[in-house]
Amino acid sequence: MSRTPAEPPVPGIAQRRETRQIALVLQGGGALGSYQAGVYAALAGAGYDPDWVAGISIGAINAALIAGNAPADRVAKLRSFWDQVSAPTAAWPDLPFAPWQQAVRQGGALAALLFGQPGFFRPNLLESWRTGQPPTSFYDTAGLRATLERLVDFDRINAGPVRLSVGAVNVRTGNFAYFDTATQKIGPDHIMASGALPPGFPAVEIEGERYWDGGLVSNTPLQYVLDAVPRHSTLTFQVDLFPARGALPGDMEAVEERRKDITYSSRTRMGVESFRAMHTVRRHISRLLARLPEGFEGGPDVEALRAVACQTRMDIVELIYRSHDFQGAQKDIEFARATMLERWQQGQSDARAALDAEPWLEPAPPEVAVRTFDVLRPPGG
Repeated sequence: MSRTPAEPPVPGIAQRRETRQIALVLQGGGALGSYQAGVYAALAGAGYDPDWVAGISIGAINAALIAGNAPADRVAKLRSFWDQVSAPTAAWPDLPFAPWQQAVRQGGALAALLFGQPGFFRPNLLESWRTGQPPTSFYDTAGLRATLERLVDFDRINAGPVRLSVGAVNVRTGNFAYFDTATQKIGPDHIMASGALPPGFPAVEIEGERYWDGGLVSNTPLQYVLDAVPRHSTLTFQVDLFPARGALPGDMEAVEERRKDITYSSRTRMGVESFRAMHTVRRHISRLLARLPEGFEGGPDVEALRAVACQTRMDIVELIYRSHDFQGAQKDIEFARATMLERWQQGQSDARAALDAEPWLEPAPPEVAVRTFDVLRPPGG
């Protein structure tokens, strides 16, 4: 198996085969985020470049790397980021033995906890003790700001064709907030705020308010994308890093991993089903209004119905990181180079499998307003 996550263009594809808006939705998940980079590389190679990228936490960082670079440079910039944050473990041998691979994972997580990751975060407790100021986080993220400024063109983000949205939580009010290039300018602070998970990372100040990681409230921006108005028919690639479904755990380590999976999967299925029900009602209202007899076209009741009626078609392609082996509760802080490459490759492989099938290209029945596709969902999973 190749150890490089480079994704060559797919021969014969000059442009994407979709006329709908394409959205890429990236969940939070720390070190698991290299899976998303692999997914993007496969999508780009198949001509599915997004019109809108939305992310939470590490998904916000990957989203900024995508929206903040020209299409030809995006995979290289994603690779540069992930190579940088996994650099301390690059020389560790990648041996095909399960005990060694488990030791590498544990060592990578321990190294991140003790020393941080280059260009991302570093311990700040010694500095806090030196200044006498009580710490509000275990790590300092100044390195992430420098990395974003080096790898992301924020002028392109704010003027470019790709819409970018990232979610965060107001520390004072507890309210969820989205920073969106459709309504405001976005800079490094907005990306860092989306990934400021306490107590590890410090809150980020934006316009007098302080923000923490959006995953505290919702670890996926899918609902934000689906509910956006005015609505457009959209093909959404939803890339999740924590599976909602999983096996019954057999020990305490597995219990903690399963707890984290359930917590950060953010009840995506429930959100999709709620949207499906509402959007189906919107379609029925639209069809009903088209059949109103003469004389019933006006009035406040009809106008209120027209405001919610909609005939747009929404397809959601679910790409979920389902590890092929046990990784443990610390998997989201395990940045070992070998593991990063494996996750990237799996993202490529999973996306390619979905792209080979392309079930969203089949016409939908007229009564169906929302479809979901999980090509890789295991039987009974």
